[in-house]
Amino acid sequence: QVPVAESGGGLVQSGGSLRLSCAVSGASGFTLDYFAVAWFRQAPGKEREGVSCISNSGDSTYYADSVKGRFTISRDNTKNIVYLQMNSLKPEDTAVYYCATDHFSRCPSVLEPDFGSWGPGTQVTVSS
Repeated sequence: QVPVAESGGGLVQSGGSLRLSCAVSGASGFTLDYFAVAWFRQAPGKEREGVSCISNSGDSTYYADSVKGRFTISRDNTKNIVYLQMNSLKPEDTAVYYCATDHFSRCPSVLEPDFGSWGPGTQVTVSS
């Protein structure tokens, strides 16, 4: 499995923006080029939920209804990075955000937290 790590979380006011990044962690020599990458989030006391996913080539994306029109997933395979641009943030977006990947190139039709490789997570806090 490809080891990944997130960055870019923080504290932002309601209506603000953040950009999260997911990159291969360590000097592993792995590449994300071949694999779909997903973003999940988990708020305190809630189950981990799928937020967005992008295919290996970037030609296919998925968004949860709760973030459609506000979040944009993209990838730069030359830099081995996947981004999640989050705009118009709401307090209910507060959660730990995780990126995940596995050995498939397309996103699953249902985004379940059963991916094989996970980052440690990055905290996103949106104040009202």
